[in-house]
Amino acid sequence: MIEPDVTVILADGQFPAHPIPLAILRDAPMVICCDGAAQKLIGSGIRMPDYVVGDLDSLNGELLDRLGDKVIRIESQDSNDLTKAFELALSLRSEKVVILGATGLREDHTLGNISLLARYAEQADVLMYTDYGRFIAISETTTFPSHRGQQVSIFSLTPSAPITYQGLKWDIADRPLLSWWEGTLNEALGDQFTVRFDAGRVLVYQVYGNSTK
Repeated sequence: MIEPDVTVILADGQFPAHPIPLAILRDAPMVICCDGAAQKLIGSGIRMPDYVVGDLDSLNGELLDRLGDKVIRIESQDSNDLTKAFELALSLRSEKVVILGATGLREDHTLGNISLLARYAEQADVLMYTDYGRFIAISETTTFPSHRGQQVSIFSLTPSAPITYQGLKWDIADRPLLSWWEGTLNEALGDQFTVRFDAGRVLVYQVYGNSTK
């Protein structure tokens, strides 16, 4: 069950299909849509958005009229719609944010959205859920609940910083991950694993399982 103080941001990527992100979307106290994601959400019949933010070039006039004061137009090209939605969430004093629909279509958008997690994590508690698993950005040693056989990938956004992880099938000790592929396709050995490092930013990806909800 989603926490009562979580704000969901629905990006305009592939609309969620897996039961976990769909349940999060359905039960969230507040949903902020990035531009064209509003049309997908309304078309799904799951719920109406609480806010729609962006340059609104993906929405027709009829839908804009229907949404009324839920629409916040921000035409600046200095940030993408996901960042605009995140900044709106912060302005509404959201401290916990779940991002959905940020992957699955254009690869450049997917990579850009995932990379933004590290920046967002400096300002709030942020998770990104896809149809296959979840991403979280960390800036300090962290132990994750898991289960035996869960697929795990670890990405260093600070390649020069040494990393240690324990509790995975292929552990490393005090070694930098110079390329993103080096920490991928690992596997948990038990009910938790730990990622240790002294500096930098790390993204951890966990494929869905009973203990990752």
